Amino acid sequence: MIAADTKTVRKIFLIATEESGDRLGASLTRELRERLGEAVRFEGVGGRAMQAEGLASLFPIEELSIMGLSAVARRLPTILRHIRTAAHAALQAAPDVLVIIDSPDFTHRVARRVRARDPSIPIVNYVSPTVWAWRPGRAKVMRKYVDHVLALLPFEPDEYRRLQGPPCSYVGHPLTEQIATLRPSPEEQLRRDAAPPVLLVLPGSRRSEIRHHMAVFGEALGLLQAQGVAFELILPTMPHLEALIAEAVKHWPLQPRIVVGEQDKRAAFRIARAALAKSGTVTLELAVAGVPMVTAYRAGQLEAWIVRRRITSASVILANLVVGENVAPEYLQEECTAPTLAAALRDVLVDSPLRQRQLAAFARIDDIMSTGAQSPSACAADIVLAVARDAAPVPR
Repeated sequence: MIAADTKTVRKIFLIATEESGDRLGASLTRELRERLGEAVRFEGVGGRAMQAEGLASLFPIEELSIMGLSAVARRLPTILRHIRTAAHAALQAAPDVLVIIDSPDFTHRVARRVRARDPSIPIVNYVSPTVWAWRPGRAKVMRKYVDHVLALLPFEPDEYRRLQGPPCSYVGHPLTEQIATLRPSPEEQLRRDAAPPVLLVLPGSRRSEIRHHMAVFGEALGLLQAQGVAFELILPTMPHLEALIAEAVKHWPLQPRIVVGEQDKRAAFRIARAALAKSGTVTLELAVAGVPMVTAYRAGQLEAWIVRRRITSASVILANLVVGENVAPEYLQEECTAPTLAAALRDVLVDSPLRQRQLAAFARIDDIMSTGAQSPSACAADIVLAVARDAAPVPR
């Protein structure tokens, strides 16, 4: 650790506008403080986790928790005002490094403004935009205003080289530090293997996703039950969504056990035999937990049309992309129907070739996602400090 009187205080400006980015920012902030002690100061935008680490956020990130094109249009003046506020504050702070975390529609606009006004401020992008899935041209454009990308997914550095983007390093996914909370104990494995099997339902973590998925998921599960398939249904959710979920399942032909909070969600993962999940990070959590899955996604017609015209990857499922095989079936938009989902769920609940193929692929995930002895936040801190202005070796 470096004492404040032996080294000039480093100033690090961070911007995270979603909960997942806030958690990453908090871990990075904690790691940097452990290394630099009182010789570091943090400014910027963050949520509860980053504020707990001492960051005074310029504005509440909840004001940017927006999903859907129509919602964005209604809140556009607020979004633009916050972009201007964040860029101005970063320029006034003149930090040793600006770290933008995820939320590219917001953070990259800030980064471009900062680079245009003060090219001397190094910029690190923590969490790559999905250039490998859609809008691949962004990678090359990012070279103009991003000095280094910190990737959460192991295949992303190769994609940046292929797309001629800025330097990109795999620093590890935070899930690699949470393996023990996702995998069953011997007793939990017995429940995972017992009858009736536990089937997880994961309709999404945003209100719009829940609205799009709950009806078709409930219909699919009703068909599965009508076909004589026995299962115990568990639906994990978060406290702020519990009432919405409870209201939606009233119309289902069978009632799930609703569990609330991250701890109970992880407990459900450890005993689950299979899952029906909305595409997203949760599919990677299921893969790490060794839970075969059927994945689906529905969005509004306009959003779906835009995304479909721009998608370039062979899969939109993170679990498939990480293991390098399309092992988890994915049903998007008009393919996301109750009969299709029910048929696929029958397969993953029994010892079918589909289930065995997924389990074999997920067994490789530890090696694929490994960062060796270093934690993701330690790997990220290494690069942030190396990119910072007047970078010098920092004791560890």
